[in-house]
Amino acid sequence: MKKEKIVVTAGTFDILHPGHYNTLKYAKSLGDKLIVIVARDETVKKIKGRKPIIPEEQRRFMVETLKPVDKAILGSLNNKLEPILNIRPDIIVLGPDQRTFDTEQLKEELKRYGLNVNIVKCKEYVKCPFHSSYDIVKEVIDRWKRGEFEE
Repeated sequence: MKKEKIVVTAGTFDILHPGHYNTLKYAKSLGDKLIVIVARDETVKKIKGRKPIIPEEQRRFMVETLKPVDKAILGSLNNKLEPILNIRPDIIVLGPDQRTFDTEQLKEELKRYGLNVNIVKCKEYVKCPFHSSYDIVKEVIDRWKRGEFEE
């Protein structure tokens, strides 16, 4: 019997946009099962210096509803590697804009735990009018200032 190839990717997924979907679709194409680790609110605050707009459980739920995703889980508050050590994936996919991981350092760290994981970076960056939470929020504020949300 053939072993399922498990792929993991992670991110904030604060306000979903086409770039998120592109990365998830690419990640799923590399294996049989895609598990997505959604960053906890506190983790996002530490990394980005602000809380996410959408609460963690809502972000996790929305990611899990996307077609390429088999399962979405919340990350650990204690150790960023904890979910990966529990899942034991074959492949980890990093998004094109993820800068918080040094690929070689991550590989070496996982080897210390007995994991030989292939780490792949999604190279295609989807450029669209609103490709980040920042862009989307800025547009909403600009429209609000112009009075476009008057009832």
